[in-house]
Amino acid sequence: MVAEVVPSPPATADPEDPAITLHRAGKIEMRSTVGLRGPEDLSLAYTPGVARAAAAITDDPQRVHELTWRSNTVAVVTDGSAVLGLGDVGPDAALPVMEGKALLFKNFGAVDAVPICLDCRDVDDLVDTIARLAPSFGGINLEDIASPRCFDVERKLQERVSIPVFHDDQHGTAVATAAALTNALRVTDRKVGDVRVVVSGAGAAGVAVTRMLQSMGVGDVVVLDRQGAIHRKRGKLSGVKRELADSTNRDRITGDAAEALRGADVLIGVSGGTIPPAAVEAMAPNSIVFALANPEPEVHPEVAGRHAAVVATGSSDFPNQINNVLAFPGIFRGALDVRAGRVTDRMKLAASTALADLVGDDLRPDHIIPGAFDDRVAPAVADAVAEAAVTDGVARAALPE
Repeated sequence: MVAEVVPSPPATADPEDPAITLHRAGKIEMRSTVGLRGPEDLSLAYTPGVARAAAAITDDPQRVHELTWRSNTVAVVTDGSAVLGLGDVGPDAALPVMEGKALLFKNFGAVDAVPICLDCRDVDDLVDTIARLAPSFGGINLEDIASPRCFDVERKLQERVSIPVFHDDQHGTAVATAAALTNALRVTDRKVGDVRVVVSGAGAAGVAVTRMLQSMGVGDVVVLDRQGAIHRKRGKLSGVKRELADSTNRDRITGDAAEALRGADVLIGVSGGTIPPAAVEAMAPNSIVFALANPEPEVHPEVAGRHAAVVATGSSDFPNQINNVLAFPGIFRGALDVRAGRVTDRMKLAASTALADLVGDDLRPDHIIPGAFDDRVAPAVADAVAEAAVTDGVARAALPE
C-alpha cells in the first residue's frame, strides 16, 4: 500500500537474496501471439499484409481496438518519485516495481501492461509525454508519483486523452479500503452514515480514501497530516488540503491523533506515521483499525487487536490484507472490455461493492475482504465496472457476452 513517510533503502543488496535472484533479467517479456513459420506467415504479419490492417484502421479508426494490442494493453507509468516503501528513487530503480505491476496485471486480470519510467518531474512535461504515448495503449495506470503532483498529472492527462487514466496509489487503495470498511461495518453492526472515521495521511492515498468514504455516505471524516487534524481554521493549507478542510471534520476537531481518535469508530492509516496505542484504546467500543502502511503499520496489529474489534493491514503477514491487487486488474479489465473513456466514481464504487459482496456468508472479524489469490475477484470487479461504465455513458462498446 501507499506510505508517505518511508525508510531509506538498504545501502547494499545481498547477492544471495532470493528476491535479487528472481529479478535477474527482469520479470516480464514480450511474446508473439501469432506464428512465424515461413514466408507466408511473414507476408501476412508484416509486409505486405500489415498494410491491409493499417489501411483498415485508416478507413475506420475504431478498428485499432480490433486489429492491434490496444484493446488489452495499458501503460504503467511512473516518474519514480514515490516508490513503494522507498520514496524518491528515480526512474531506474522504479523499473523493477513497474515490471512487478505489469506482472500482476497479466496474472490477475489477463491485461497486458508495459512499464514506462520517465525521467522528468514537471507536471506538464509528464502529461505531454504520456499523452503522446497514449495512442499505443487502451489505458494509463499512473504509479508511484509523489503527492501533490500526482493529482494534477491525473487530472490534466485525463483531459488530454480519451482512454482511462487511473492513479492506482489513490484509487486502487480507496477501492480496496472501501470494500473492507463496508464489511467491517457489517461485522460491528454499524451504519455507514453514523460513523466517524479518522484518516491518518493526507497524501495521494489519504485524499482518495477520504473522497471514496464521502461518496459511500460516511457520516464524518477527520483527516490528519503531520501537523495534526485538518480543519478550516488551520492556516497555510495547500489546494487539496483546503478542499479537505471544507468537506471534512464536521466538529472542527483540532490537535493530534490522540485528539482526533477519541471516541472515533474507525482509523484508516495510510501515512507511514505512528499512532500511539493509547490513542487506539480511546476509540469507541468495538472500533475498526486499518493500519495500512508498509513495511511498518501505523500501529502493530497485535496492539490494535487488544482494543479494536476488526483490524486490517497492508501486509500478507496478518489477516485482512487490504491490497491494491484486489482492485486494479479487474478495474482495467472491465474498462477495456467496454472501451471506457475514463474511470468514473460510479465504476470505482461498483468495484468496491463487488469486492465486499464476494465475502458473503464467510464474513467474520478476521475475514472482511477476499484474498489476493481468490480467482473470483478480478472477474467480479470487471463485470461490475463494465456495467457501471455503460450506465455512466462512458463505454464505447457493448457489455461482453
